[in-house]
Parts: sequence; structure tokens; C-alpha cells
Amino acid sequence: MTTQITSLEEYKEQYKSSIENPEAFWDKEAKTFTWFEPYKEVCKWDFEGPDVKWFLGGKTNITYNCLDRHIETRGDQTAILWEANESRKNGKNGSNGNEERSLRYTYRQLLDEVCKASNMLKSLGIQKGDRVVFYMPMVPELAIGVLACARIGAVHSVVFAGFSAQALADRVNDAQAKMIICSDYNKRGAKNIAVKQVVDDAMDLGCNSVSNVIVHKNTGGEINWSDDCDKWWHDHVDDQSTECQPEMMDSEDMLFILYTSGSTGKPKGVVHTVGGYMVYTCYSFKNVFQYKEGDVYWCTADIGWITGHSYIVYGPLLAGATTMMFEGVPTYPDAGRFWEICEKHKVNQFYTAPTAIRALMAKGDHWPEKYDLSSIKVLGSVGEPINEEAWHWYDKHIGKGNAPIVDTWWQTETGGIMITPLPGITDTKPTYAAYPMPGIQAVLVDKDGNELNENNVEGLLCIKHPWPSILRTTYGDHERCKQVYFSSFPGMYFTGDGARRDSDGRIRVIGRVDDVINVSGHRMGTAEVENAINEHDNVIESAVVGYPHEIKGQGIYAYVISQGKEKDDVFRKEILAVVTKEIGPIAKPDKIQFVDDLPKTRSGKIMRRILRKIASGDVDSLGDVSTLLNPDAVEKLMSNK
Repeated sequence: MTTQITSLEEYKEQYKSSIENPEAFWDKEAKTFTWFEPYKEVCKWDFEGPDVKWFLGGKTNITYNCLDRHIETRGDQTAILWEANESRKNGKNGSNGNEERSLRYTYRQLLDEVCKASNMLKSLGIQKGDRVVFYMPMVPELAIGVLACARIGAVHSVVFAGFSAQALADRVNDAQAKMIICSDYNKRGAKNIAVKQVVDDAMDLGCNSVSNVIVHKNTGGEINWSDDCDKWWHDHVDDQSTECQPEMMDSEDMLFILYTSGSTGKPKGVVHTVGGYMVYTCYSFKNVFQYKEGDVYWCTADIGWITGHSYIVYGPLLAGATTMMFEGVPTYPDAGRFWEICEKHKVNQFYTAPTAIRALMAKGDHWPEKYDLSSIKVLGSVGEPINEEAWHWYDKHIGKGNAPIVDTWWQTETGGIMITPLPGITDTKPTYAAYPMPGIQAVLVDKDGNELNENNVEGLLCIKHPWPSILRTTYGDHERCKQVYFSSFPGMYFTGDGARRDSDGRIRVIGRVDDVINVSGHRMGTAEVENAINEHDNVIESAVVGYPHEIKGQGIYAYVISQGKEKDDVFRKEILAVVTKEIGPIAKPDKIQFVDDLPKTRSGKIMRRILRKIASGDVDSLGDVSTLLNPDAVEKLMSNK
């Protein structure tokens, strides 16, 4: 099985060997997996292309390594433990008394269900290389469907079930998906959200590549139905055979596309491939969380984001772990929901976002005090750097000072965790992601690309040598991949983040340096939000920036130039409705300021640096504005804020 680091000396030794001879290091890890045909070369790379390949010529199937190879030794062990939106019996702690709903899938049962879903896909014409889009809540069928695609060589693309019909249609059309798999409704807190209706609306926008829409019955609520393309999941899965041979996949065959916001208006489809992603997600999961046999691991993310792909589904299952899925929200039916689940299932590793931590912190210390959290050995944080106040609250009230916090830094594009403490092995420091994982050559550079090798410096965060789970391309647009990640600093992957290194070599990621906002741990391109706002007939121009937000980390601040419309709350609500329609509620601006002009350079470029400072209240350090085309616009913005 994958190597697990157990001491600081071992970490230093592994890190040193992984940098001195990356190929030998990853060759050793890759050999712990089942390959149908051995690879002939460990790594071949050129960042100029970019052209990166790992485990060349190797044939495998990631689901064989997630499921089949575990059956003999852990066939009856729980693989996926699912906790429903409502789960408290008898109204414990003042809840609404809903019937308890949780499910366990052993590795053997999960393999059976994945094989049945695989056979369903094949019976409806899905073949190796076809793209299948998922638009589902956090139900077991989502994980089963994703694994079924991987088993037959289809490419899955999960779209978070909070995006709008337009955003869904854009992703379906970019991927030229042959099938959409959805649920009837999403049970989220006290609401039942009409998921199938969003898919219907997306289809009406012209998803011409889609032949079938498969509908999982989650609530049984009423939905519209098209006999031409709609099919029930249970009608086509339940009677399928539990035997389905895994497709022989080349290490560099596409595994999934996951769309992420960039600094242009169009989302980019990040492509990950089978072999390298398999090796790195398993290695990082076992080491970052120090998972031990029999532990119960819970990542609260949604599979619609990369965290759910790597650390709910693939990483844990590759490692033979028990991984939890949760359908609900942290505050329903009350703010004790997370902690009740931790007590109920004796959770050992708990991984969540700073946004959730801050939201629960605001509800009061008494909620976690009601529950026995003594089973927790490791706490994790993901999505954005965790602020110091939230870090200390998490440590004191959830970990009780006994569970190290791994403040993990990584991206959709990296596939797995890159910089992090290792619990019980390396030290921790609030707000610092700390040290790079073995195999990760993280460097800070200045704006000219010169490496800043000393400590106590601040620079741009880059990675020098490829790691197995690095993105291979952006789907259908390789030039975009090159320009965004590999053109700024030749020979390096540019993360888009600024970072600081302290006197002991720990790294603190201090945020985006491009036009991307990190909202509740999810990257949102400013251009994408601006494009949506500009869809309103009365909006002439808009500019969007991030600003500090107490709960979300960063909020969205929109400056809007309008015409022929009263600048009031009614207009603001109309703009929010347009953004919700175009992208989804996650992209709604938190603040909208109506303005007559925007500060621009003489070449017409909006000075977002100034807009960011005004939005955050940092008006004492605007710098020289006299070179602007319209310096008086700055004074007006500040006086009307």
C-alpha cells in the first residue's frame, strides 16, 4: 500500500529524495497500485507545451484500485457512509423529530452498485471517451455514477447543483456531453430545490449533444417529463448485472473534466487523467490525514468541487478508507448538526471549509459543547487560508487542543493537496499552510521570475517540477492552459497566488493576484460575474472586486454604471436575479454600488486595484491616482460608498 510518513525525520527524508529524484520517488508509490500492463516510463514533461505525462504506457482502471482490489481483505468494511439531510430521531436536542436516514455501503456493495450503474450507462450508448455531466445533490448515487463512468472509461464532469441553467448549459455544451444525470430535487436544509427543473431549463437553451437525461428519485416530488430523453435511474439500474469488467485505461486517458472560474468570462474545463491522479490523491490522502485502519473520515465538501472528487471519492476509496458523504447543511436543523454527526459516527478526521467554521463560530460555543467530539484526531481546513480567530476556535472548541489542524492549500488544477502540515509530524502555525508535500517543489519568485530563496520574503507562488496529478490541459483549449498557468514564468507552473515564507520556511498563501475572487472557498472569476451583471438591459458597465467578508472570507463587491433606472433596492434585486439566472446564487454580489464612472487608465483599463481598496475601506493607501484618465472618479466613489 501507499507509503505513510510517520515521523518528522521520515518527512524530511522523503521530501529530500522526492526532490533529488522525483521519478524514482513516484515510481515506488505507483508500484503499490494494480496495473493491468506496467508503465514503461515514469515521467515525461515539458512546461513550454505544456506537455506532461506520467506512468507512460501503463494500463489500469482507477475503480479497480478503488474497489476490486479491496474486496478480498475489506469486502465487508464500510466504504461510503451516507448521512441524509435530516437524521435525528425523536427530536433530540430540540430538532424536528425527522426519521433517521443514513446508509452504509460496504466495499462489496459499492462495487455491485457501480457495476450496475456501469451497465446502465453502456445500455444507453455511453462508451469510452463520452462525456457525462452530473447535476446532483450529495446522494450516494452521485458517487456511484462518477465511479461507473470511470469504470467504463467515460469522462465525468460534475457541475455543482447550485449553478444556474445557463451555467449548466455552458458546461454541457463545452464538454459536448452525451448524457446528464440529475435528481428530481435537492433536499438542502428546510428546502427542496428543483434540480430537474434547472436541467429542463438548460436543455431548452440548446444542449443538442445530450441524448438522455437520467433522473434519480430523491424526494418523489412532481417534475416535468419528456418521454423523448428522460429516464428514471431506478428503472435502468436496478435490474442490471452486478458484473462489469473495468475498461483498460491508459494512464494518460482522461478521467474527468471539472469546470472552474478564471479571469475571463468563460469557465475553463480542467482535465485530469487516470494514472497520475490516482497515485497522488491516494498518497496525499493517507499522509495529510494520517488515516489509520478502522478510522471514519469525513470531508464536508460537495462532489461538485475538486475537494469532493479527490477527498470524498477517489483518495479515500483508493486507500481503503471509510469515507462519509453528507446531504445537508451545517446549520440545519440547528448549528449542532456537524457535531451531532461527529458524535454519532465517531468521526476521526474532519475536513471542512473556513466559511463553515466561521458561520458555526458565530452561532456560539455552546453548540459543540453539547456533543462528544473526543473521537476526532485530525482537523482539516480547505478552500482558502483560514483566519487566525477561526483557527483558534476550531482548535479549542472542536479539537479540544488535541487534534492538529491541517490548513491545506491546493487547487482544482493541482488535483491534490500541495502545501500542508502533516498532523502529529510537522508543526502548525495559524494562517500558514506550512510545508510542501513530498514531490512538490514550491518556490516564491519576484515579478521577473527570479527565485526568492531566503526566508522572511513575499512573492508569487510557483511549482517547478510536475507532480502526478497536475492538470494536463483545459478541455478543448490547450492554448488557454498554456497562457494561464505556464506562460508567466517559463519552466514553472504559476498558481496565481501570492505567498509569504516565514523565518522557519513555512508558507502562508495570501490570496489571488489575478482577477479571481475566493468566495466561501470557491473561485469566482470577476469577468464571469461582470458579464452576468451586464446582461441587465439598464446596466452600461460594471466592475467586480473582492472585499473582506466576515463569514465568506471574500465577498463580491460590484460597481455598476446604469441608465434609465432608479438606483434603488428594486434595481439591486433585479441585478441579483440576473446573476442568479446566469451563474447561480453563489455568484450574487454582496454589495452593489451605483456609480457614474469607473477609474480607468488612459488605455481604458479599469483600475481594480483602486476599486478593491475602496471596497475594503483601505482608502488611505490608494497611491497616486493623478495618472488616471479620470482621477475625479475616485473621489466620487469614496464619497458615495
